[in-house]
Amino acid sequence: MSNPRSDPQSNNASSTRSRLLASAAALALLASGAAGEFVLGNVPAARAAAVNTADLATQSAPSFAPLIARVKPAVVSIKVQLESENVTFNGRTEPFENLPPQARKFFKEFGDENGLPRLRPEPIIGQGSGFFVSSDGYIVTNNHVVDHAKTATVTMSDGKIVSAKVIGTDPKTDLALLKVDHPGDYPYVAFAKTKPRVGDWVVAIGNPYGLGGTATAGIVSAEGRDIGAGPYEHFMQIDAPINKGNSGGPTFNADGHVVGVNTMIISPSGGSVGIGFDIPADTVQYVVNALEHGGVVRRGYLGVMVQPVTQDMAEGLGLDKVGGAIIDKTEPGTPAAGAGLATGDVIVKLDGQAVASAGDLTRRIGEMKPGTQVELAYWRDGAEKTVTLTLAGQPGAKIAMAENAEGAAHEWLGLQLAPAGEVTGAGGKGVAITGVDPDGRAAAKGVKEGDVILSVSGKSVSTPAEVHDEIDSAKKEGRKAVLFQIKTAAGERFVAFAFPSA
Repeated sequence: MSNPRSDPQSNNASSTRSRLLASAAALALLASGAAGEFVLGNVPAARAAAVNTADLATQSAPSFAPLIARVKPAVVSIKVQLESENVTFNGRTEPFENLPPQARKFFKEFGDENGLPRLRPEPIIGQGSGFFVSSDGYIVTNNHVVDHAKTATVTMSDGKIVSAKVIGTDPKTDLALLKVDHPGDYPYVAFAKTKPRVGDWVVAIGNPYGLGGTATAGIVSAEGRDIGAGPYEHFMQIDAPINKGNSGGPTFNADGHVVGVNTMIISPSGGSVGIGFDIPADTVQYVVNALEHGGVVRRGYLGVMVQPVTQDMAEGLGLDKVGGAIIDKTEPGTPAAGAGLATGDVIVKLDGQAVASAGDLTRRIGEMKPGTQVELAYWRDGAEKTVTLTLAGQPGAKIAMAENAEGAAHEWLGLQLAPAGEVTGAGGKGVAITGVDPDGRAAAKGVKEGDVILSVSGKSVSTPAEVHDEIDSAKKEGRKAVLFQIKTAAGERFVAFAFPSA
């Protein structure tokens, strides 16, 4: 039997049938207009030939020109500059300790007194977008746009350049709040009061590749996306093109209200392929309000490590559907431990509302303030049980405040500390960094929340008090700087902090 796709006669027959069907369709179409004048769109057939195709497109396609003209003045370009530094310790510097023998010999002959490269700090330029949210000059952007910076340069849509100070950052949601240094009445935009629907039109405005204010349009592709980028993510997915430099820019609904902040894309090439992610407006408002009134986002803390419930788990536990968050571990001395929650329990409801996943539970608890009383429903031994408890603050917050009160001389570092063993994911060794002041010396050196201090001046530390004691000892010995050994997500490194001048 011949293959119809390769049989010329079959192809001819198909072509003939196609022409016949097309003719029949045309006849039917004409017949339907026999009782009156045939209409193409809103244009009579008799005059269709005289209508410009562009005119038809203009009549049917939406125009975002009025919206863009109204909101674009509130969107700005943001630029920050940092300096990279190479830290020397006992004749070593981390970026060069693995050089080949020939290179080491060269630096021994022509380097500094320690045989290290003589390199001047190189400026690091960061660039992104942002937008005014108040007439007195508050600007919202991404944390990764201004990460480790104290100040930024802001270019407005009319070309005017002003300086701004970083008020606060929240790495966990990748948001930051700035304020311009110059008083004035700035154009600003408002947040949407309702969430957009999947399929609604949106317009993203930013500064892609440093080209200046650029607008792109698309639709909301999905909501509630959890892509593993952070503990509190609940992204809105859009297909409006987002490229390098758009980070921190706003996405507007058709009414010109902000529905999200552009934060990241998924792309094999680095450019937009129509998969972009926005931080939803309700999350942005909560974080921005907290940063404006204290510079820190206070989040509720339950004290459990959780993971999603799979289909196999649900069947094994006797649950009638997939959902909830199964507890891997309950941290001692936390609200969860005090309420009797244990490994293997599945949290299925929070304040009467179903818990969709582990990420859903983490995000919703994180949006509550410490001291909030909540009701949890959990599944244990084939039955649903309930418990009421009061959320604590994030680990290390109270410890850090107490330590800072005792060691006020070291506030210039801008660190909040807690024993690593008391902070989830920090390990049992060293002192965890639970907060970083963007205006402190530590932030300027690239130290981040989540890093762990292993030693100070070569001595291992396990409590915040030991960190402060070693700093005091170094200063009493007349040293000009104190050396920290810090464990980061990328590995261990040494960081030297020069003592502030008296």
